[in-house]
Amino acid sequence: MTIQQNIQQIRAKFPGLQKQHDGRPAIFFDGPAGTQVPQQVIDAFSDYFTRCNANHGGDFLTSRENDQWIDRAHRAFAQFVGADDPGEIIFGQNMTSLTFAFSRALATTWNAGDEIVVTRLDHDANVTPWVLAAEDAGVTVRYVEFEQENYTLDLDSLRAAVNEKTRLVAIGAASNATGGVNPVKQITEIAHAVGALVYVDAVHYGPHGLIDVVDWDCDFLACSAYKFFGPHLGILWGRRELLESLTAYKVRPAEDDLPGKWMTGTQSFESIAAGLACVDYICQLSHPDVEVTPENRRQLLQQSYEMILEYEQHMTAHMLDRFAQIDGIKVYGITDTENLAHRFSTFSITHSHIPTTQLSKILCDAGVFVWRGHYYALQFTETLGLEPEGMIRIGLVHYNSIAEIDSMMDVLHSALAST
Repeated sequence: MTIQQNIQQIRAKFPGLQKQHDGRPAIFFDGPAGTQVPQQVIDAFSDYFTRCNANHGGDFLTSRENDQWIDRAHRAFAQFVGADDPGEIIFGQNMTSLTFAFSRALATTWNAGDEIVVTRLDHDANVTPWVLAAEDAGVTVRYVEFEQENYTLDLDSLRAAVNEKTRLVAIGAASNATGGVNPVKQITEIAHAVGALVYVDAVHYGPHGLIDVVDWDCDFLACSAYKFFGPHLGILWGRRELLESLTAYKVRPAEDDLPGKWMTGTQSFESIAAGLACVDYICQLSHPDVEVTPENRRQLLQQSYEMILEYEQHMTAHMLDRFAQIDGIKVYGITDTENLAHRFSTFSITHSHIPTTQLSKILCDAGVFVWRGHYYALQFTETLGLEPEGMIRIGLVHYNSIAEIDSMMDVLHSALAST
């Protein structure tokens, strides 16, 4: 059964989606800033506190059970990103915190005269940590531009920025502003050709597509579970040989082995347990009645993401067709419905004569939950001269529906008719 055929049963798994706004069902188009979570994730969070709430490394029963649960989460997230080694998975508060900490460690390997590459399309969490680290190390920062026609990454600009001095290329797998999907594997090949490492921000990719660090051949990848139906939890994957060779900023009693070497302080164990549940929720989208095991988890993930992609492309085509019928709407991203393979179901828009702040209020007051501003893609909005108003971001995930899109469009039509 497809997601479209099963959409009501899927939505029923998310208690938050039952929320009412002025007597009408709320429409959650705020997924890129944080998705709703299914009941099984909520249950896992609660179960942790009732069954094994203890710190790591003790000899007593609840501590041992805690560590067993966390070990299972390391394995699950390794499979989530396509890796084989659970020790390569690092947990933290979020992608931003992990990247700030890791950037300091990686910067100790840079020397004056080295260069790093960031882009003007990325979330600032994959820009500023590297820029600040580069300033501390006396390293040059080069910026990759984006295409002004469809707001995708300019690969010619990337090739021009990468050279024999480049030590790191930091890129996003998908833009949280435009929904555009970047050719990570191709970018990695360009970077590796000059000996540079590649750090991938997959935060916006995680809800929509299957991450594959082996196929992409990147060196590090970070994401956050609260963007793909889980708790507030950051995940960092890195190649074992690199994680072992780099010096971690840590306290003396902390472990020297992976993954503990990089997991600073006491972790949010309840979030890690709930993170395991969110991975298994995605697995069961394609096979609701199948028990998820380490042996079948990656295959189930692949099948579920195929279903997600098919359904979200259907919604994307419908959204773009509806936008094309409204005068004054500008979509910042790919609008060609024949090119949906290169974008996800995230849309940033402005209107020619309704300010973004006003348009956001109209939608939110009608129970259509959208974001406005720059959503931390600050290089993007600054380059386009969109500050301080920014854009409206409408983010669809697999629990959204065509009916919700049409309801939002009705609100837009009414607003435009009254202006």
